[in-house]
Parts: sequence; structure tokens; C-alpha cells
Amino acid sequence: MANVRKAAPVAPAALVLGLGVGGFVDGIVVHQLLGWHHMLSGWYPDDLHANMVGDGLFHLLCLLLVLTGVVLLNRTAPLPAPVLWGGVLAGWGVFNLVEGVLNHLVLGVHHVRTGPHELAYDLGFLVFGALLVVVGVLLSRHREPRGDRVTTSRP
Repeated sequence: MANVRKAAPVAPAALVLGLGVGGFVDGIVVHQLLGWHHMLSGWYPDDLHANMVGDGLFHLLCLLLVLTGVVLLNRTAPLPAPVLWGGVLAGWGVFNLVEGVLNHLVLGVHHVRTGPHELAYDLGFLVFGALLVVVGVLLSRHREPRGDRVTTSRP
């Protein structure tokens, strides 16, 4: 029996790119546009300077992840669009799951939105992350049909 290597569920380069994109979406939408929290608002609720520095360091990490993903993409053959975007969505979902469990539930660094429904927002963030992973993995496994199409050129 031949030794057949199974393909990864998502392309690693696209996954890393998605981690950074997911962080940027979270930081831009939730931190800046909606103003629901800052990176350290659970630990330093009244210290705007500490929270701005925390947000800045968080965005720097996101930038490094995106740049790493781009470098990794440039070292591979071009990915089909479903594989690329599926990996990006899966990476975004992994970001949500890791960030949501660690920062929201375990460490209490911040919550998605503080207040009476704090846990519901945190759990919703995790559910959204899980959905992104599932959709991303399914999309990245989509393969174009490899029919034996013969193309002819016309003069």
C-alpha cells in the first residue's frame, strides 16, 4: 500500500493570515468603532493610557501575523481561492476561540461587552468563532473538478 499523505484541512499560510485578519477585525470593530472594550479594560477599566498601549501592542501583533501569513503565502504555489479564503476564515475563527477563551473567560483581561449580558456576548463571540472555523475548513476543502477538459485555441 502506498504511503499517501493527507492534505491539511487548511493551508497554514492562509490560517496565519486569518489569525491576523481576525485580530484586526476585532480590534477595529469592537475596540475602536463600537467602543465596547479595550485590550486591558477588564484589568484597568479607568486607565485609558494603559488600554491604548494594550490596543497598540495587540494591533502590532496582528500586523506581524498578517505579514507572516503573506511571507508564507509567497513561499507556496498560488492557492485556489476557496483554499485561501477558507483558511483565512478558519484562522479568524481560531483567533476568536483562543482570544475568547483566554482573554474573556480565563484571564478576564476584557469581555466583548461588559454589563448585564456579559457572558452572553462572550459566548456569542465563541460560537461565531466556531462557525468561522467550520465554514473555513469546509470551504478550504472545496476542490475544483479536475475533469479532463481539453482546451483548443482558435486562430
